[in-house]
Amino acid sequence: MRKAVVRPTGHERTFGEDEIIVSKTDVKGVITYANQTFSRVSGYSEQELLGQPHNLIRHPETPMCVFQLVWDTISQGNEIFGYVSNLCKTGDHYWVFAHVTPTFDAAGNITGYHSSRRKPKRSSLDVIQPLYKQLREIEQAQGDSREGMHAATAALQDQLTQLNLTYDEFIFSLESDTANV
Repeated sequence: MRKAVVRPTGHERTFGEDEIIVSKTDVKGVITYANQTFSRVSGYSEQELLGQPHNLIRHPETPMCVFQLVWDTISQGNEIFGYVSNLCKTGDHYWVFAHVTPTFDAAGNITGYHSSRRKPKRSSLDVIQPLYKQLREIEQAQGDSREGMHAATAALQDQLTQLNLTYDEFIFSLESDTANV
């Protein structure tokens, strides 16, 4: 299936707090499993999802530096949590609090990735959305996409340093009941 150009509508979809969106990919990010919740929320059938790159649902609202952080982390064999806006087949979007982990074979080699996504707290998105907007603006202000991604990554790291938090501490502070970042 060739990816059709999907234009964002600005309309947000949501899903239940008790629902989990699950997908698995190979090491190159090609979808090998999609649960029914993923299909329903994204608007793609299981057949449309399987065999496609996971970036099929990439929404331009999520900065490239966030995707790079995810790939850098999981390709090193580590798990990561984060916020992502995904693009539905219709152009609508939905926000997720994602937990992405590598899958290993018996010899310890990475054979793919597993992602479980929950509905994020609205208060978390009140912090993430302006941050992502700022990071996208930094990315777009550069003449080159790679330079933009590096500049946005540096800006994110600067903000974390000012907060005296690691990336993980920042993310978990947003999901905790006592978040005041």
